[in-house]
Amino acid sequence: MSQPPNGFWSQATADPERVVLVATDGEEWTAGRLHAEANRLVHGLRAAGLERGDSFAVVLPNGVEFLTAHLAASQAGFYLVPVNHHLVGPEIAWIVADSGAKALIAHERFGDAARHAADEAKLPADRRYAVGAVDGFRPYGDLLDGQPGAVPGDRTLGWVMNYTSGTTGRPRGIRRPLPGKLPEETYLGGFLGIFGIKPFDGNVHLVCSPLYHTAVLQFAGASLHIGHRLVLMDKWTPEEMLRLIDTYQCTHTHMVPTQFHRLLALPQHTKDAYDVSSMRHAIHGAAPCPDHVKRAMIEWWGHSVEEYYAASEGGGAFATAEDWLKKPGTVGKAWPISDLAVFDDDGNRVPPGELGTVYMKMSTGGFSYHKDETKTRKNRIGDFFTVGDLGYLDEDGYLFLRDRKIDMIISGGVNIYPAEIEAALLTHPAVADAAAFGIPHDDWGEAVKAVVEPAPGFEPGEALAARILDHCREQLAGYKRPASVDFIEAMPRDPNGKLYKRRLRDPYWEGRTRPV
Repeated sequence: MSQPPNGFWSQATADPERVVLVATDGEEWTAGRLHAEANRLVHGLRAAGLERGDSFAVVLPNGVEFLTAHLAASQAGFYLVPVNHHLVGPEIAWIVADSGAKALIAHERFGDAARHAADEAKLPADRRYAVGAVDGFRPYGDLLDGQPGAVPGDRTLGWVMNYTSGTTGRPRGIRRPLPGKLPEETYLGGFLGIFGIKPFDGNVHLVCSPLYHTAVLQFAGASLHIGHRLVLMDKWTPEEMLRLIDTYQCTHTHMVPTQFHRLLALPQHTKDAYDVSSMRHAIHGAAPCPDHVKRAMIEWWGHSVEEYYAASEGGGAFATAEDWLKKPGTVGKAWPISDLAVFDDDGNRVPPGELGTVYMKMSTGGFSYHKDETKTRKNRIGDFFTVGDLGYLDEDGYLFLRDRKIDMIISGGVNIYPAEIEAALLTHPAVADAAAFGIPHDDWGEAVKAVVEPAPGFEPGEALAARILDHCREQLAGYKRPASVDFIEAMPRDPNGKLYKRRLRDPYWEGRTRPV
């Protein structure tokens, strides 16, 4: 198929027998089967009372049901609200209620939290559906049984409404206006062209992080729409990822630096047992990547290791491996559909090389925070918006990040950037994961605290803390060094690698006010 039709639905009609999906259990799904399943869900949701512009929420693991929901929303003019399944009941309830979700589809694995959320959000019993068995929920099959697999009428493009992680206050939905077009009138896979990923071309996309994450679902959906096969992982492990790449000859994936770190920690004989030469684009983002980790991955996987910077709200930068090796530490130059700028606290653009707050804007349209005009207007300069990251642009337009303003440590009036400390900690063989942040200090305002997840075989305690602090003396200037080290069994990260730093930091500030 030299010139594939635009969008999954057209491709499924043209070639229904093509395998487009390998589920987490290894089952292969053809385009025709997935197409019919999505059509049945549209008919089922409409029969349940949903209309164009309505939203429905899902609390699901990676699986066929998640992708079916995405395809259904995208052709019926619904808003799909993916919910982080690591949230607890009240947190899920907030998103369900705030989004105005008319239905909730949950997996039994998250049944207790989903039931609590549905009760608290006062969702009617006939709008609750469970994959598996959840008390008070109707079987997911009830939405599909008896519904036709035929293409629904009145097709119109819908969107995903992701909720921001909420570093301060409650998370807010990022809502874009529905364009009122047929799905085929928008090139839904164009996003991947930013990274040099082409339609069809033998591409196989490995979904190795949770689909509730904005970028993960966007990469997977775009891949499906330009003719790529998807291979789904449920729970990520480093060796299983290598096995899937080898088995299915995966060509691209979306990753986070934590996954790099854990892949690199595998024994050499395990790494050597799998062929990863099929990988063309191992694109990472969502968190800072220490230089030594990035270099080690490039040495192993070659120039497929690429980096991007973006926000759920839009905008972004991209760096190839060649860009990064030329300018170590950069997250790249602005996408063709995005602009980048750095402003000071007074709203003035700063010259190249000067640190400030990073702002972005998209040429493809704006957004608003659902039910929050104040937040929509806040943190904007003209058409530019910021999520609070600090960085600078060099004379060639390459962006370099430091940290988020909220995470910056101010000790004795000096700004200290945790990412640099964390990168130094991770070079110690006893450190599997690390976080650095400020804790109260009566004289300096803040002191640097390190929290470390020990690598297997290392016993946490005073002796190991002393070794780690000695290591930091060799790596960091005095004012950047941690004053102390605490240990934790497992760092509070979501599967995308996002560190919930507030969970670590807040207990140290109980009863105190942070100066930042």
